[in-house]
Amino acid sequence: MAASLFLIPATLGDTAISKSLPDYNKTVILSLKYFIVENIRTARRFLKKTDPGIDINALTFFTLNKYTSKETIADFLNPVEEGYSVGIISEAGCPAVADPGAEVVAIAHRKNIRVIPLTGPSSILLALMASGFNGQCFAFHGYLPIDSEQRIKTLKLLEQKIYSENQTQLFIETPYRNNKILDDILKTCKSSVKLCIAADITLDSEYIKTLPVVEWKKHKPDLSKRPCIFAIYK
Repeated sequence: MAASLFLIPATLGDTAISKSLPDYNKTVILSLKYFIVENIRTARRFLKKTDPGIDINALTFFTLNKYTSKETIADFLNPVEEGYSVGIISEAGCPAVADPGAEVVAIAHRKNIRVIPLTGPSSILLALMASGFNGQCFAFHGYLPIDSEQRIKTLKLLEQKIYSENQTQLFIETPYRNNKILDDILKTCKSSVKLCIAADITLDSEYIKTLPVVEWKKHKPDLSKRPCIFAIYK
């Protein structure tokens, strides 16, 4: 196989590799010497978790985050042009989906480099699957505005879309602000709007529940410091 760019999902938290990643991913990982990662420390930990015998010191890591220049990103694919495949490892879940990596993938396509996505968990899709909402038409919006007034305005717009477009609306929040956004949802959306909260997906503490807003108001869960996906639908 010609040198390629592999998109390597990571577990969504401290869960066993065998629970959410196929054995083939380990085979690919052990064949690579170059990795594009958001955080070298967590990437090294994930690789050791995948195979404790892996020689971390023999690997080369390129850091990809919001501070990485576009000129530097292009250089990350130089090993491919020299005949070596490169892997992108997400911090959690799938690379380039609510996570850095899309720019590298775009460059790979422009350079006619084969892009190979590996199977793994996506908190967005797992939450959608478990929500009971429309899986034919949906939109993921990432983080909503931090400013309270703008966030409430955005929530009202998303609520309109579930009716005007019959579209499930999904979004996330920084874990320490989960309770605040839940409060905003409950005071902004109609009582009949259904809200799915999917927290700690694939972990032992996994919590996924769908209820109308009026029911959530009766018993709000404490979501502080828990990775969550929120989804609303009619």
